[in-house]
Amino acid sequence: MLVVQKFGGTSVANIERIRAVAERVVKTAREGHKVVVVVSAMAGETDKLIDLAHQLSRNPSEREMDLLLSSGERVTSALTAIAIEELGHKAMAFTGRQMGIITDTVHTKARIEKITADRAKRVLDEGYIVVVAGFQGITEGKNDVTTLGRGGSDLSAVAIASALDADLCEIYTDVDGVYTTDPNIVPGARKLEKISYEEMLELASLGAKVLQTRSVEFAMKYEVPVVVRSSFNDNPGTLVTKEDEDMEKVVVSGVAYDKNQAKITVLGVPDRPGIAAKLFKDIASAGVVVDMIVQNVGSDGRATDISFTVPKTESRKASKLTEEIAKELGAKGVTLKEDIAKISIVGVGMRTHSGVAAQMFETLAAHGINIMMISTSEVKVSCIIDSKYTELAVRVLHDGFELAAAGRK
Repeated sequence: MLVVQKFGGTSVANIERIRAVAERVVKTAREGHKVVVVVSAMAGETDKLIDLAHQLSRNPSEREMDLLLSSGERVTSALTAIAIEELGHKAMAFTGRQMGIITDTVHTKARIEKITADRAKRVLDEGYIVVVAGFQGITEGKNDVTTLGRGGSDLSAVAIASALDADLCEIYTDVDGVYTTDPNIVPGARKLEKISYEEMLELASLGAKVLQTRSVEFAMKYEVPVVVRSSFNDNPGTLVTKEDEDMEKVVVSGVAYDKNQAKITVLGVPDRPGIAAKLFKDIASAGVVVDMIVQNVGSDGRATDISFTVPKTESRKASKLTEEIAKELGAKGVTLKEDIAKISIVGVGMRTHSGVAAQMFETLAAHGINIMMISTSEVKVSCIIDSKYTELAVRVLHDGFELAAAGRK
């Protein structure tokens, strides 16, 4: 059995943690498995490197930043290989280049195009544990170092698992699986034994921080079985896998929330063709990601209000830009509301069960929580609410759909 194990920054935060990772990896190898380990930079190291660069330049080159930031994972991979060898097992550390991870030419957020992994395959056959520096690759031709952006080490692990046709990809982090909701808000939240790629993708995009969306997308596309586990204990984790019949029996699998939300409303927009296209094309051109959109046409049919949500971190930039566009469109004004949150329920069972959205709305209404905007998909219902009600909404929805005791294990 070939297993890819990925360890994040908190799992390799110091020498003692690296030793613990080495012991876990060697244990897996001694059980008869081939093992590839993908590691992140030690916790805090990437921020230190960024700070050093900004002491020299307010706007350092993205190419040089990629070369600089990739060193954090290289350090960890070498240290991990040393720790494994100290336990009596052969190990070899690889950079992204040595692993054959080829990316496009977009620095700081490159996309993986292919992985050759020829040398890694030979080394594995020779009985070595392969330790790979995550988060990085190289461009074809120029061989420039690139980094994969947020969640890059998870993506590295899943992509390597796919390239090697691994039997399993284990993502070790500081939580021991995927829960029905945030245990910090609902102590009775239940860990799921398994969850579909589609549900995990929705939860990741909705604010759950267990896995990043790009790694889930890759796993789903290439059907890589992924297990989320804790590096701090031996508890069984959550399997992220293909949807099966048992999953469809459960209507709602989890409740997610995201407080990094802001709502912008353009008031009194002339109601004529091309207005919305102009507004959102210009916003997209500025690199602002829009999530939910609601349009309300006035009773006279001449004007409309358009509301949309953006990440709170981009709200001021987006609001200023929208004000400029609104003037061009002849709108009456623009408002910005930042004290909002997105609350969502997710479950593949929604496809075959009716009344799920109604139950969500009734539950929120019964606790005096007003809904500002609504968005749905086949496996998700999301609502925008006042941020002060976030924790209450999570708790009542978790209780309302009986996620603590019933449903999928």
